[in-house]
Amino acid sequence: MNPTSAPVTRTRLHTREIRIEGFQRSDGLWDIEGRLSDVKDHDFRNVVGEMPAGKPIHDMWLRITVDEHLAIHGVEAGMDAVPYRGHCERAAPDYGTLAGLTIGAGFRKAATDALGGLRGCTHVTDLLWMVATAAVQTLAPHRLARWDPNQKPFQLDGCHAWDTSGPLVKKYYPRWYREDMPEVL
Repeated sequence: MNPTSAPVTRTRLHTREIRIEGFQRSDGLWDIEGRLSDVKDHDFRNVVGEMPAGKPIHDMWLRITVDEHLAIHGVEAGMDAVPYRGHCERAAPDYGTLAGLTIGAGFRKAATDALGGLRGCTHVTDLLWMVATAAVQTLAPHRLARWDPNQKPFQLDGCHAWDTSGPLVKKYYPRWYREDMPEVL
């Protein structure tokens, strides 16, 4: 059930579907796969021609392979449908340059530096951010099972709920709790 307020009468024009799945591989690594699909509910014309209703404008895939430390071992991008055939898909191989990066602090900047602007595809890069956070979710049970209590838990200070000055950390990880410090002017 949608928790937002009831909308006014409206007509749907566009649907973007995103599906992300995480897999543990037999070789000890993990694959995180994402798919992004855009479909219009009406025929429309772009600069290269007619785009029929219901036919995907974008149908793009991204797979990252990571180890238990979220270091990226490989990246593959593929494009089944693109609006500018012969052009868009030329960006797909460039996503392989992300191998060697680690998902965590600084990942978004390093990936943007590698694939920003003309070097990447806006839609595959949007998918990359979601695939990266899904990698954290996929490996969370594995990482928590191996957690050393002398190390700060990886999720702390990673989002609003796990702010180390917040009530969840105070309750569940009191060792890592810190009083909120007032800003110094």
